[in-house]
Order: sequence, then structure tokens, then C-alpha cells
Amino acid sequence: MKMRRFVEAALLLAIGFILRNIMPPLMLGMKPDLSLVMLFVVIMLYRDLKLTLVSGAVAGIISAFTTAFPGGQLANVVEKPLTSLSVLAILYLVSKMKISNKLEAGIIGLFGTLISGTLFLLITLAFVGLPGSFKALFLSVVLPTALMNVAFLYVLYPIIKRIKGLTPSTKQELNEASKKNSLIRLFFY
Repeated sequence: MKMRRFVEAALLLAIGFILRNIMPPLMLGMKPDLSLVMLFVVIMLYRDLKLTLVSGAVAGIISAFTTAFPGGQLANVVEKPLTSLSVLAILYLVSKMKISNKLEAGIIGLFGTLISGTLFLLITLAFVGLPGSFKALFLSVVLPTALMNVAFLYVLYPIIKRIKGLTPSTKQELNEASKKNSLIRLFFY
């Protein structure tokens, strides 16, 4: 694994962390989870198992420091790596369908956020309890966040991919990554 990928992933996660903290509430006090969106961007750009695990762990630690949800620290640390692996598996299934990058981003944004939110609520419920019912929190927090994350990922991913593709050495890395995908697919199938 090249150090460049780790540095680029760290920068994207840091941008997501900053955006998450400065983003004002958009709908009924809800904010899109832009750190989760940037985690999805990292997974979609590189499609690498090791980088996905490391990025998920880092995103979990960062989210644990910034969460305002009661008992959310442990849930974030556990949930983000699991979500990352789930998103990588979904990404490989979706990539076999030969769909556009934007539709792929929408699918990953929706299902990734639903998985993330569900795991977060279940882990919090198991260890410290929820401040409301699971159903109420899922419907009032997870679903609106998923819809907002779909919109942000739908817009951001093609832009970031295009910017990344402008760098000559990055084109070579992306070609190498696509060759490695066939080896990683054996892991998921």
C-alpha cells in the first residue's frame, strides 16, 4: 500500500471532520454527516480492503471525539469499521451492474448511511440505552441523514474523482487499484 493513498485518505477524512463541525443544521435541526460522506468517497476512490479498514477505524475515532449522542463514543468506534467493510462489499456488488458513477454514489450513500445509522443505534442500545425508541430515532434521524448524505455524495464524489484523475500519477494508481479489485473480489465472493 502506498503512503500517498493513506495521506490522501487522511486529508479527505479531515475535510469531512471540518465540514461536519461547521455545517449548520439543514432540516429540523439535522445535519448531514459529511465525515461519513468523505469516508464513502475514500472507499469508492480506492476500493482497497486495508485502506478501507484503516479509514473506518480513523473515522470512528474522530467521530467518537465529536459525537453529542449519549454513549455514542463506543458506538462510533465499533460501527465505522463495520460500516466501511459493508460499504466495500456493496460497492463490489454494485460495480458488477455497470451503472454510472453518480447512481453508484447514490446507492452507496443511501445504504451506507442506513447501515451506519442502524449499527450505531443498535450498539448504543446494547451498551447504554437510547434516549428514545429505536423506531423514532431511526425515522427522525437516520432516514433524513441518509437522504442528505445521498445528495452530498451524489454531488461530491464525481467532483473529487475528476480532480483526483487530473493528477498523472493518480491515473496510474487508479489503474493499479482496478487490477487489484479482481483479487479482492475473491475475498467477498
